[in-house]
Amino acid sequence: MVFSRRQFNNAAAAVGFASVVSIAAVPASLAEAAEPEWQHASALNGTPGYGAAAVHFDYVNPDAPKGGTVRLATSGGFDTFNFILTKGNPAPGIFNIYESLMEPSLDEYDISAQYGALADAVRFPDDYSWVEYRLNPNAKWHDGEPVTVDDVVWSFEKSIEHNPQRKFYYQNVTDVEAVGENAVRFTFDSVGNRELPKIMGQLYIMPKHWWEGTNEKGEKRDISRGTLEPPLGSGQYRIKDFSPNRNVTYERVDDYWGKDLPIRVGTGNFDEIRYISFLDDAVQFEAFKGDQYDYHVERSSSQWAKRYNFPAIEDGRVVKEIFPDKSSGVMQGFFLNLRRDKFQNPDLRRALNYAFDFETTNEIVSANLLKRVNSYFAGTELASSGLPEGKELEILEEVRDMVPPQVFTEEFRNPVGGDTRKVRENLREAVKLLRDAGYELKDRKMINAATGEQLEIEFIYRDKASERTLLPYAKNLETIGIKPVLRLIDASQFINRIRSRDFDAVTLAIGQSLSPGNEQREYWGSEAADNASSANYMGIKNPAVDKLIDKIIFAEDRETLVAATHALDRVLLWNHYVVPQFYTDETRTARWNRFGHPEEMPEFSTGFPDIWWYDEKLAQETKAIQ
Repeated sequence: MVFSRRQFNNAAAAVGFASVVSIAAVPASLAEAAEPEWQHASALNGTPGYGAAAVHFDYVNPDAPKGGTVRLATSGGFDTFNFILTKGNPAPGIFNIYESLMEPSLDEYDISAQYGALADAVRFPDDYSWVEYRLNPNAKWHDGEPVTVDDVVWSFEKSIEHNPQRKFYYQNVTDVEAVGENAVRFTFDSVGNRELPKIMGQLYIMPKHWWEGTNEKGEKRDISRGTLEPPLGSGQYRIKDFSPNRNVTYERVDDYWGKDLPIRVGTGNFDEIRYISFLDDAVQFEAFKGDQYDYHVERSSSQWAKRYNFPAIEDGRVVKEIFPDKSSGVMQGFFLNLRRDKFQNPDLRRALNYAFDFETTNEIVSANLLKRVNSYFAGTELASSGLPEGKELEILEEVRDMVPPQVFTEEFRNPVGGDTRKVRENLREAVKLLRDAGYELKDRKMINAATGEQLEIEFIYRDKASERTLLPYAKNLETIGIKPVLRLIDASQFINRIRSRDFDAVTLAIGQSLSPGNEQREYWGSEAADNASSANYMGIKNPAVDKLIDKIIFAEDRETLVAATHALDRVLLWNHYVVPQFYTDETRTARWNRFGHPEEMPEFSTGFPDIWWYDEKLAQETKAIQ
């Protein structure tokens, strides 16, 4: 899509004019006074933590040694290096070769604080109706050509042209245009959306001249199609070699243009970053034990508790380390597809939660290492609790007639199991709710009174380890007459069924930042429900939810943002769109002991592998296989 270049006078709005007028109608001195100043960084809530004079982030080792290789594992394979398309599986680590306009630090509570990458400055007016980014004049592609404004405009246009998800995400952008020779302006269709200037800084920029050129065979490249030709980038790394669906290796660019940028000092320390693909989690873990890759993030509490007793752990060649996770929240659960008629009834959805015995599963399967998800923002200050009051209550009053009454009268709490008596009580409550939903228990089958059909729920999953949670849940469902169908499918079929919304129930997780905003429309917004590329997997269409999302997006300060998020969380919970599962507020890692990291780690990330480095002495002691 090609955008027109409208001539707006945003200065007029900034000085209080009632309508937009031609810039020629405003005195030059007044127009100049209204122009916002260029800033080295920006923050959504407050002031960026690092000033213009900063030479590096506090948490890096600016003298970290360069060298060595780090091997990482991934799953599912890959078949393209073109990351903007919704079809195909992009290569892991592909963003190592690209850069965005600006990037965040890893140690600021306001994670929306951004600092210059391809852009060296940003500015926007008080009403947030547009944003401009000024390109760093030193920014270059790996072929030596400069990064230009045309590259930025082209990258944006192609992203929304070929990716419906990006088109939806950037729906508020009405124009993108060059401003002079080294700045680009994005104009928005509304005012007061404080996040829009920030999310445009996250745009990854691609080289227009390369994609519109020809390959070694003289064939014209096509951004609308997948490709396994290593693309041109501008980042710290370039693609060295690869084998489709198996592995890809990135090598550090010695003459990288931005190595002295404050955001880059102390980072990009490995000569090579290699990604190895595995199709099965069990095989992947055995590969780690066999020193086929270096760093493993353990997502299974059961495995963490029971399977880290191999020789390399005992003799210190493999190190276990836990990092606190303060950077994000999550909703993980059995997502119910509201596009199926049977899930339209909230009593039925709530009944399914009463059948899930988290406490017993956590004890037997996960050694009590997990916490029950009790919020769509579990693990953060954004999670609702107690009864609404203050600003949150004021916000909820605006949707009182559109939400379940319990939103105002009860704190949301998951049913508690853990022993036979409690489980029996919960299952009896589930049966009662199902009766209210129009079902009746006949001959140990939960029958739809209108159709005479047994209630059947298909659960799709791609990892056999999921059965540790699914099997006891399925047993409880069978106890109350529901027929569970557990369907193990391969990764590609799983992805296709999720994309086509062809499922009853599936375990998924939606991660949340500490500064929620426009992405909430994609997660829960009505418009996203019919968009196959969105993350509204359940198909939520709820006017109250839409209104609360807008309250978040247009929040004028942190206090209002938190209150609006609490309100949204509460309404989502009381609609019972998911059966909440579990989460952990720490990151459990294991690594072959051949790497170093800064003494003072960033508060909101492990920083691996960006701020870590290869330690030659440790590598010799662990007999590194590189």
